[in-house]
Parts: sequence; C-alpha cells; structure tokens
Amino acid sequence: MLKYYYSFIFILLVGNLWAQKNYTLSGTVTAENSNETLIGVNVLFPEINKGTVTNEYGFYSITLPEGSYNLQISILGYNSIQKKIALNSDQRLDFSLEEATEMLDEVLIEEDVEELNIRKPQMSVNTLTAETIKQIPVVFGEADVIKSILLLPGVTSAGEGASGFNVRGGAVDQNLILLDEAIIFNSSHLFGFFSVFNPDAIKDLKLYKGGIPARYGGRVASVLDIYQKEGNSKEFHANGGIGAIASRLLVEGPIVKNESAFLVGGRASYVHLFLPLFDIDNKAYFYDLNAKLNYRLGDKNSLFLSGYFGRDLFSVNESFVNTYGNATINLRWNHLFSDKLFSNLSLIYSDYYYGLLLDFVGFKYDSGIRNFNLKYDFQHYISQNLKMGYGINNIYYRFNPATIIPNRPDSGILPSQLTHKYANEFSAYIEAEHDLSDALTLRYGFRLSHFTRLGQDRFFRYADDQPLIFDDNLKIYQPATPSETQLNTGTLAQFTNLEPRFSLSWALNSKTSFKASYNRMAQYLHLISNTNSPTPLDVYTPSGPYVKPQLLDQYAIGFFKKIKDGAFSFETEAFYKDIQNRLDYRNGAQLIANDAIEGEVLSGIGRAYGLEFLLKKNDGRLNGWLAYTLSRSEQQTPGRTPEEIGINNGNWYASAYDKTHDISANAYYKLSNKWSFGANFVFQTGQPTNYPVSQSLFQGLAISNYSGRNEQRLPAYHRLDLSATLTPKNTANRKIKGEWVFSIYNAYNRMNAASVNFRTNEDTGQNEAIKTSIFGILPSVTYNFKL
Repeated sequence: MLKYYYSFIFILLVGNLWAQKNYTLSGTVTAENSNETLIGVNVLFPEINKGTVTNEYGFYSITLPEGSYNLQISILGYNSIQKKIALNSDQRLDFSLEEATEMLDEVLIEEDVEELNIRKPQMSVNTLTAETIKQIPVVFGEADVIKSILLLPGVTSAGEGASGFNVRGGAVDQNLILLDEAIIFNSSHLFGFFSVFNPDAIKDLKLYKGGIPARYGGRVASVLDIYQKEGNSKEFHANGGIGAIASRLLVEGPIVKNESAFLVGGRASYVHLFLPLFDIDNKAYFYDLNAKLNYRLGDKNSLFLSGYFGRDLFSVNESFVNTYGNATINLRWNHLFSDKLFSNLSLIYSDYYYGLLLDFVGFKYDSGIRNFNLKYDFQHYISQNLKMGYGINNIYYRFNPATIIPNRPDSGILPSQLTHKYANEFSAYIEAEHDLSDALTLRYGFRLSHFTRLGQDRFFRYADDQPLIFDDNLKIYQPATPSETQLNTGTLAQFTNLEPRFSLSWALNSKTSFKASYNRMAQYLHLISNTNSPTPLDVYTPSGPYVKPQLLDQYAIGFFKKIKDGAFSFETEAFYKDIQNRLDYRNGAQLIANDAIEGEVLSGIGRAYGLEFLLKKNDGRLNGWLAYTLSRSEQQTPGRTPEEIGINNGNWYASAYDKTHDISANAYYKLSNKWSFGANFVFQTGQPTNYPVSQSLFQGLAISNYSGRNEQRLPAYHRLDLSATLTPKNTANRKIKGEWVFSIYNAYNRMNAASVNFRTNEDTGQNEAIKTSIFGILPSVTYNFKL
C-alpha cells in the first residue's frame, strides 16, 4: 500500500511541475530623451533573486514561471522604474528611462554599469562609461579612451608618446580592437598622444583581459569592444569642445522622428597652423570623422550604418612625410525572430593605410591592410537559467607589404611592388551562460577557427624549408637565399584550431564570490617590429608555411567582494598564460620593404603571470579606484637545433612589455554643482631595453658590446595629472550649456625617459648617457559645450 502511495505522490508532483507554465518577458530599454538604446540595464525581480541585462542593442529577454512579480529597471545615471506585472502570457514591455538629475548631497545606491557583478561568471573584464572617461585628466586636456584604460590593472603603455597598449604582458598587436564591430589596426593619433576614439561618440566600452567569450577571436591578449552612439531620434542636439591643440564637434538628430536618426562627429588638431609663426616647417596633425545612421523597422527589425575615417600626418621640412590612418564602414541588421531569439547580421569593411614620403631619397612608400568581414550572431534566451549564443564569422584579408614609387624623375629609384598577400579566416562558435544554482553560474563554449593562406603572384621556397640559416662560425642568423620562386594561385597553408572557453562564478553570498576561467585562443596575424612600440611602418604578416599562428592558453582565478552595500568593491585576480609560436626578430633584422620577412624572424614561446588588485569607491562626492599589478612577461627563443644559439643563447628574457610593478590611482571629487576635480597617479617599472656594457677597439673604431637581450631597464616611469571643471551656475537655464576644464598633465614635471642613448663627450672624451623625454609639465584648457 505504501508503495502505491509514494507512486501517487510522485505522479502528482510531476503533474504539478508539468502544469506549471513559463512565460517570456522581453523588450527594449531606451533613453527617454533620445530613444538611444541602453546597454547593460539591469532587469531585476528582487523577490526571486532573478534578472538579466540588456545586450549591445538594448534588448532583454527572461523566462519565468507564471505569477505576479515586482519588476525593477535600473542603470546608473537614470531614474529607476518599478512596476508590478502579472506574467500570465508572453509579453513585450519596452521601457524608456529618464536621465537622473544628481543632487550634490545624494548618495547613489544603484547598480553601477561599471560595478562588478558578483554572480556573473564574467571576470577579467573592465567597463567604463563615456562619463567616467571624460572625468579623467589626460594630456592636452582631451578625454581619451586609451589613456583611461591604462589606469586599469593589468594594462600598461608601450611608453610615453607610443601607440597602443599592453595587456597582461602581451604585445600591442595581440589586442583585438573593435569599433562598432570593425577591426581597428592602429588605435592612436600622433604616435600615442591621442586615441582614435572620439569620446563624444562613444556609447559603451568593455575591455576583456581574460575569460574571453567564444564570440571573440583572432587575438591572444585582450579584446577592446567599443560601440558608438546611435543618434537622437527625438530632437536635434550638438556638443563638442575647443581645446589648446584640437577641437571636436558632434551633431545628432532625427531623420524620421522616433524611427530613424543620424550622428556625425568630427575632430581635428590645428597646432601646426601656428608653427610657421615660429619659423618651424614641421607639421604634425590629425583629423577623424565618425558617422552613424539607424532606422527602426517596427518592433522586430533595425538597420544601422556606421563608419569611421581618420588620418595622421607628420612631416619634417616636407622632406619626410608620414601618413597613416584607419577607415571602416559597417552595415548591420538586427532581427528578432521571437521573444527568445535575437540576431545581428553585419557586413564590415576595414582599411588601414600607412605610408612614407622620403623626398631627400626620392621615393614614396605605401602599405596597408584591407579586410572584408561577414558576421552573423544569435542570442538565444532559452530559459531563466540558460542563455546561449552562436554564430559565424568570415574575414578576407588583403595585405600590401609595400609599394615603392619614385616621387621625382631624377631620384634614380625604380618603382617596385612587394608581393600582395591574401588570407581568409573563418570561425564558428557556440557559448552558453548557465545558472546551475543560486550560487554557481557557468559560462562555457567553443570557437572553431580555420585560417587559409591563399595563393599569391610570387612565393619563395627555400632549401630544407628553412628561410633563415645559422652561421656556425660567426654565431649569427642570416636570411637564406630562395631556392626557387613560384607562382601560386592555390592554397599555401591551412590551420584549424579548436578554442575552448570556460569560466565560473561561485557566490558565497550576495556580496562575495570566487571566479575562475580558462581560455584558448589563436592569432593568425603577426606584427613584426624591432621597436618597443609600434610605428606606422611596422610589418603585418599572415601565418603561412614558414610562420605558424600564435596559440594562447590562459588561466585565471579571482576573488570579488562588495563592501558597505556596494559603496566600495574589491577584486583580485591571479593569472598565468603561455603562448606558442611567438615571433622575435634576429639581431640586425631588416624589416622595411622586405619581400621575404620570414628570413628575419625566429619562433619561440612566451609566458606571463601576475597578480592584479582593484579597489573602487562607487558612491558619494568622492569616487575612483586604486589598482596594482605585480607581473612578469618573458620570452624564450631557442635554436632550432642543438648547434644553434637562438636568441639570448636560448635563455628566457624579459619581453619588451614586461612591467614588474604597475600602480595607478584615479579620483574624482564633486565639490559643488559648480566645481569638480579629478586626479590620477601612475607608477610603472621601467621598460626593458639594452645598454652597452663595454667597449672594444677595432682598427681605431670603438665598438659597443651588449649583454643579453632586454637585461637593462629605463628609469621607472611616474607622473601625477590634475584637472578642475568649472560649470557656471547660469548654464542650466541656457540653451547652450558649457563647462571649462583646466588640466595639468605631469604636475610635478617628471622628465620620464622615452629612451636612453649613449655618445662620447667631445670635450672630455668620456662616454655619457643622454636621456630623451617627451613631456614635462603640460597645462591646458578646454571648453566643452552642449546644445
């Protein structure tokens, strides 16, 4: 009898579970004043401790059991919405959030888009809003994306006045930089003084240092994912700024009210216009343009067309002219197949041009990379505990290593064209975010990448397939002479890699969690450089028969805690990563205008490991963060045979991006509605380099002798930046609202060494070291306006 009783109870429970219905709530969250979709909005159900966030296009979807719930919609900077809903059918609810008017004495206890999420398996990720970026004092008073992320743990610069950034000991080319999904190959203007990203046009920024989702690939250090604003479809607005050496203007407004909008933003520097007044013939300037159109076709379809164009020019007496820049265009279609399935189809074109005019020699040098990219991504909200993403991506590359053209008839230079290179990179991915319980959440997935080095007009073959030979007598490497030159219109090489990704979060409570992640990534493009920071003339080359793709394995664990109800947050991570097939150049490498770059490099392995700490204050008049990173980044390039010495005799050596200690602090204080102040401090261990350690005389000539690679360092780098923002009281009632930003870069005039060179003093005959510095103290004033 008892047996039948338990059977009855079991059938009853199953029947009740089966009878319990689930319904889906979905929609889009926008800003009320502009109809701009909002990213990362919290859609919360506090009584059941469930929720989700809006995606990159403001869409959310969540499936819950039938019932009545208290719904809360919130994001920093906007007034929250609380709504009682009866979920008894599938529903679409769109929300418009009103921009908050922050009072001086108000203490914000809202979820911060930049605040860490305890329960999410997201780690090694930093998010910055455009407002935070604008509060950070930087060089020339211009708000700057790259300078802002350099204040985060694990992120360092390649040097003052250098392009790009380094993440966890990685090289500049190991960062995937995306602007509205388009690849940006050079993120800097004026060799690192400015970034290419106009802060007025930025909507959202995320930097992934580890635990990288499967939807990203192609680089092995980090992903910097930036989305531009879409434009105001309700009313016309303009804003901009007038600075000491550059100004900017952005306009946006409706094309068809509440349905379509445009955005156009431009920046330009003009300090070169004043140089002739001081009898200076040199020039250095940049300009760029951001543009975007969006059109909403009902509730289920949206079209976006966005683009970027930028150029830099640096010249010395018109005899040396360096020009470089990026151009991108992206057409995207968002489609909602159902309340649980969101898709985005993108067609993207990206071009990076870099060139040089050497009039005193008599030729012009042009080079560049073009790619065509097709992406189709899906986000599938299967249930309240399971969200999936999957998609495909295909990129076609065309490389122009160099075109050399004589710029005058008497130059004696013959025109030449280095062989164009072609490649195709295809990938498919699937990933899931899975809530196994209230405490344990997983994110896991796979990315399958396939790279094809396509045929080209001319391809070199070498004896024994060795483009680099070792001279056992001189103990040096030299390029091999090609044994044959063949025409190849087929496939030169193919590589396939499976890239698993995994991360988890174990929440001890609502304020504390442990996280861990592992990711494997493949990189098929290589930046070949013999400088510590990239220049526009560095050589990009695709993987092929003689250059294998870089492969990364990265492991990380972390501890995350909210303090005082989120007023403070603390996070610490330990990471370790190793890289296969990391290239380094041989001593005496010739990289410019070289049609056989494979004869200048050797393949080795790399490793990086370290600890990162980040303490943030999120609320009140004073907020900011303190970050510290302790790390090592090393490389080993052994010989290919026991007889070869490799690089540095096959021993480990510090990479050019190794910074043992990295400390950064940022603070922002709002004194009143009229005055606010900002400050940041940076300290970094000096960059690895090589100094001569002795000198030999040979036939009357002094020859410098060097120790192992990167055994010395530049002096430690540190500086303090300050800013003050004045917002006049009567601005609030004016149609045009303005503010003055006063900033001091390098406030105590630290003359940081960009390089150290050695020479013989003509008076004393003694050798001496000469330090080259770029910036001392640098005050500036910027006027920002909005109408």
